[in-house]
Amino acid sequence: MSEPKATHHRWDDMPKEEMNPLLRRRLIWTERQMLAMVYLDKGAIVPKHQHENEQLAYIIEGKLRFFLGEDGSEVVDVAGGDVLEIPSNLWHRAEALEDTIDLDVFVPPRQDWIDGTDDYLRGGGR
Repeated sequence: MSEPKATHHRWDDMPKEEMNPLLRRRLIWTERQMLAMVYLDKGAIVPKHQHENEQLAYIIEGKLRFFLGEDGSEVVDVAGGDVLEIPSNLWHRAEALEDTIDLDVFVPPRQDWIDGTDDYLRGGGR
């Protein structure tokens, strides 16, 4: 059996997908994990949703306001350098309070993001 090989990725070489006028992303995934570099302009909205995937949202720069729980009553502002851990199946939505770069880690990978069936992100963005 041959030894596994490492793969070197460069974000700048990955296609930047425009989800709506205020939100773009780049994806890297393997069989068991996904990295998503998400670019949100101030005012961008990530609509309420939930997923089985565990998520770590690391804000590289900017600030996102998350509304957590089915009723959105728990509000958490996550700024540059902060990480928000979102467990499996927790309802959440977000609003970009500033232009923001967010690095999301998903386990397992988001199949809806891979195959383009993530309609909740596509459209107007506000």
